[in-house]
Amino acid sequence: MRTGSEPRTARSALRMRFWLSVWGEVWTIAGTVAFVRVGHPGWALLCGVLWLIVTIDLIVVVRRLRQGPHYQPGREVPPYEPPRNTR
Repeated sequence: MRTGSEPRTARSALRMRFWLSVWGEVWTIAGTVAFVRVGHPGWALLCGVLWLIVTIDLIVVVRRLRQGPHYQPGREVPPYEPPRNTR
């Protein structure tokens, strides 16, 4: 059932974002090291910038996970406000 408040009450799958960020950390670190070793500074810089972005996302996700049910509610909490009037 749609209530019209979905963009305001949307939830993110934080555990999935956490593991995708960890996967991104591994690949961006590997890419940065590999491009530095083969002598491609432009690609190494690009991978370094992506590494920074992925690290910031990982920090945000971990922070929200640690804040508890406010950002990661359990199954008993509905994903939206119930409609006020039932026609």
